[in-house]
Amino acid sequence: MPTARETLLEAAHTAVGTQPWTGVRMVDVATAAGVSRQTLYNEFGTKEGLGAALVNRLVDGFVEGAVRAAAEGSRGGADPVASFAAAAAWMLRTARDEPIVRAALTGCWGTPMPLPAADAATVDAAGAPAVHPGEPGALAATLCKRMMEGFSPNGSSGRLGLACEAGIRIALSFVVAPSSERRDEDAVGQIREVVRALLAQPR
Repeated sequence: MPTARETLLEAAHTAVGTQPWTGVRMVDVATAAGVSRQTLYNEFGTKEGLGAALVNRLVDGFVEGAVRAAAEGSRGGADPVASFAAAAAWMLRTARDEPIVRAALTGCWGTPMPLPAADAATVDAAGAPAVHPGEPGALAATLCKRMMEGFSPNGSSGRLGLACEAGIRIALSFVVAPSSERRDEDAVGQIREVVRALLAQPR
């Protein structure tokens, strides 16, 4: 059963999907979640706290989803090219479909939203640099570290890390500066070719 906090974040996410954050009212979020306004304030303190928690939740979900896609595409860690391509496809699709994630990655907000404090943490639970919305570099480092954990150490780990970082950064570049002439499939194909070349794998 979802906690009150989870239910409130879902209600806030729904609300911001239909109107600018500036138009979202705490009382409406509480009503939609089926809890009292006092419960909402107890959980998040202020509207800014609610907004920051929502952004943080969506960006964390973006990272977890990309790592999960990489694991599912890797065929047990045996196919890094497929792994990075699957992660890139997930990243592009999610950034396109989720405006808050896209804004957090690019720093381009249609309507400003509160952001998590940059000094709230220095590393995440996995020991990677904490992901702060609007900092694609930190996100790339976190994603690369998490994805590399899915591969067994071997003599080519350095090259694998280089290919992983390159693939992730190219994917993020398509989010920050999307091409009107390329579909997601085209971008993923480009990433696949770059990763394959860096790993010097036969076609």
